[in-house]
Amino acid sequence: MKVVIQRAKAAKVEVDQQVVGQISHGFVILVGFCAEDTTETVAKLVKKIVGLRIFEDEDGKMNWNIERVGGEILSISQFTLYGDCRKGNRPSFTRAARPEQAIPLYEAFNEQLRIAGIPVATGIFGADMQVSLINDGPVTIVIDSTELA
Repeated sequence: MKVVIQRAKAAKVEVDQQVVGQISHGFVILVGFCAEDTTETVAKLVKKIVGLRIFEDEDGKMNWNIERVGGEILSISQFTLYGDCRKGNRPSFTRAARPEQAIPLYEAFNEQLRIAGIPVATGIFGADMQVSLINDGPVTIVIDSTELA
């Protein structure tokens, strides 16, 4: 599982020129799954994301997590995070999970974030989406579940 987390002052996702998800401040998370991912992988990433201290405290230090600042999450499914560009100029997506596996994992990811107390807005899995955000900082963190202890 891979995630790209962008700290945002505001964000929205549109499908067919209709806003389907929107947040006022928090994280925009692009999330991709591979065939090896399980619900345990999801739980590990959710715990890391909820505890991630990348919001500034009163001294300007990155000390606060998303819960502390009352943030929200805009979660966007993104199979292209598993694009393999080692050969040629056209990425291969063979490592990305098939929809029948990725959809339940994506739904579990969003539900576990909600259970942790974080409001979550989403895009539409597999849709052509336009994502807009005001990247705050900018702060962007990439996490690969295979690199977590």
